[in-house]
Amino acid sequence: MILLDRWLGLADRLSRYAIWIGGALVLASAFLVSVDVLLRKLFLISLGGADELSGYAFAIGTTWALAFTLLRRANVRVDALYIHLPRVACAILDVAALLVLGLFIALLTWQAWAVLDTSLAFDARATTPLATPLWMPQVLWLIGFCLFVFTLVPLLLRALFALLGGDLATVRSLAGARTIEEEAADEAAHTATLKPRD
Repeated sequence: MILLDRWLGLADRLSRYAIWIGGALVLASAFLVSVDVLLRKLFLISLGGADELSGYAFAIGTTWALAFTLLRRANVRVDALYIHLPRVACAILDVAALLVLGLFIALLTWQAWAVLDTSLAFDARATTPLATPLWMPQVLWLIGFCLFVFTLVPLLLRALFALLGGDLATVRSLAGARTIEEEAADEAAHTATLKPRD
């Protein structure tokens, strides 16, 4: 358990860095597109490639945010029936959901690797004026998936061991759907950190 907790701690730190970098990429692409739109409207000129670069930034930023989203249980879940089930059933479903998610993301990661491998083998380039070597954004895209797998494995194992040990509270804290109370508590904590305006 100590090893898994340390692994999760490392995954949490890495996911925090990743989400900041991914968010910065998305903001930079939004800025680039805005400048390009203004230049087109006012001066009838274009930077060229803004749409292509913003597409790469969005794809990379999305995958780099997955691990953080998983650890914060911030993904969207349909819980209309879930909230009425017994705690044991919820815990079993939580672990099963992580397992299915793990299988799905493993398949995605494998396919992302296959796409990158093909791009490297054929020296594939974007059919755009920039002619971007596709391996460049694809490597960064794949890193996001790999970070997600790196985060999911210890989370799944930790939740599974907690379930087998009858520790339903730990299963819920690791993999359960967030309650309205948890959401409200997070918002209140965030609001308390904000400085009042003079």
